[in-house]
Amino acid sequence: MSFVPLLPNVRVLLGVITIPNAYERRSIVRNAYLLQQSNINEGNTVDVRFVFCNLSTEEERVLVAMEIMVFNDIIILNCTENMNEGKMYTYFSSLPSMFGRGKYDYVVKTDDDTYFRLDNLIQTLIKAPKEEVYLGLLVPHVETVEFMSGMGYILSWDMVEWISRSEMVRNHTAGPEDVVTAKWLEAGGRGKNKIDVKPRMYDFPEEPFEWFRHDFIPDTLAVHKLKDATRWAKTLRYFNVTNGLVKPSKFLL
Repeated sequence: MSFVPLLPNVRVLLGVITIPNAYERRSIVRNAYLLQQSNINEGNTVDVRFVFCNLSTEEERVLVAMEIMVFNDIIILNCTENMNEGKMYTYFSSLPSMFGRGKYDYVVKTDDDTYFRLDNLIQTLIKAPKEEVYLGLLVPHVETVEFMSGMGYILSWDMVEWISRSEMVRNHTAGPEDVVTAKWLEAGGRGKNKIDVKPRMYDFPEEPFEWFRHDFIPDTLAVHKLKDATRWAKTLRYFNVTNGLVKPSKFLL
């Protein structure tokens, strides 16, 4: 009798970096990920969380509180909202104290204009090493280091723990977050398993800049530059997200 070896289970935290008042965008992104959860094989986990800094207005305190009460999928960091002044360090360095060891194998940093295909993400990570992983779309030496594009990159949990402990990292948090992350890893001699997934991560096909743009492909890992609802709709239609609508409305065209 032959036995099929069991594939390892993968536990992923997918952090969508956003801002508190991006309510409409969050609604689209949340639905896009919730509809994919049924495609994830039993034993694997992708927990999607929306990540931003402290709330600063009465509107945010009320409306974000409602989201938390309904969905419980928001992480509020102890920081002032910013893009390149240490928010990403606060995100990564806060996770070990939030979740402890053993909760997740990998951590994704992505933005609210990027759409990950969760089943493809799981299949990619099942084949990846469990340690020293730095995975994404590799950008050549346009800066002082090669780095994974900020559209979305993945670190294994040991990398996140190291970030939270490193004094060197803590003292160098400002600058473009994707470049800064690569500089941390290079300076610390970490991220030895660097995995470039090009062409499976790319910009929306109608994006005017051609650097990372190409047509949709079935083996997509992530699509970036979904800056408005129309782009989200075109992307979701390509991937047949609404094809399984069980009870179509007679008013739905």
